Amino acid sequence: MSETSRRERIEAMLADEPDDQFLRYGLAVELDKEGDHAASLTTLEGLGRDDSPYVPAFFFAGQQLARLGRIEEARTALREGIDRARAAGDTHAAGEMSEFLASLGSMGE
Repeated sequence: MSETSRRERIEAMLADEPDDQFLRYGLAVELDKEGDHAASLTTLEGLGRDDSPYVPAFFFAGQQLARLGRIEEARTALREGIDRARAAGDTHAAGEMSEFLASLGSMGE
């Protein structure tokens, strides 16, 4: 019997709870670990478009895009995430994303 991967377990739980933001975020993390960046970023984008956007998705998207050398896209994701975090009253997340955005500096220009 083959061992079920973490991604497969998350996907099975999502079949029962397709709108669970934490599970969808977990799936995006696993897809990133597996190197499927396109699917990971698509999942994160979906979390950002939810009625109540999942703020950590913007930070993770920014980090992933920066690792991939897509700096301007990372900046865009982080700026949107900062706005969403502030709107949700999450000053901690806004601060973390602001620091990461500042760390990108003139990288990629």
